[in-house]
Amino acid sequence: MLGRLYLLKASLQKMFISEEWKASKWSKENSGKRATATVLKISFWKNIAFALKVCGPLIKVLRIVDGETKPPMGYIYGAMERAKSVILSSFESENEYKKAFEIIDHRWEVQLHHPLHAAGDFLNQEFFYDQQDMSMNANIRKGLKQNARD
Repeated sequence: MLGRLYLLKASLQKMFISEEWKASKWSKENSGKRATATVLKISFWKNIAFALKVCGPLIKVLRIVDGETKPPMGYIYGAMERAKSVILSSFESENEYKKAFEIIDHRWEVQLHHPLHAAGDFLNQEFFYDQQDMSMNANIRKGLKQNARD
């Protein structure tokens, strides 16, 4: 995904510094000047790369949640763990992803972290025999304990 971003960046920057662009009427308008300044900013492309690194894995989780081929209940925990792992490996230091993880964890706790999801993951036959000791997964244990209290 980031490879395509770098190709897009190179193409757009090349376009906005070309003689053809400079000669066009759009390059002289305020909106054209703002577009040129934006595309040539390093911070603009860094922000896009950051958004792709964080949102790409989360979109895969949303596809599972919104999927119609199989019930998502037993897959949400695993999908979130994989997404966070991919995000973690996309950055070099904790400072780069720390704020994003705070937002993700807050949303996870408020909207998706339900006892039914923990039970669905625990009872998912597709994973049941693959994991040798599922009782050690802290997130699943926490979800199942919440379910027992309710």
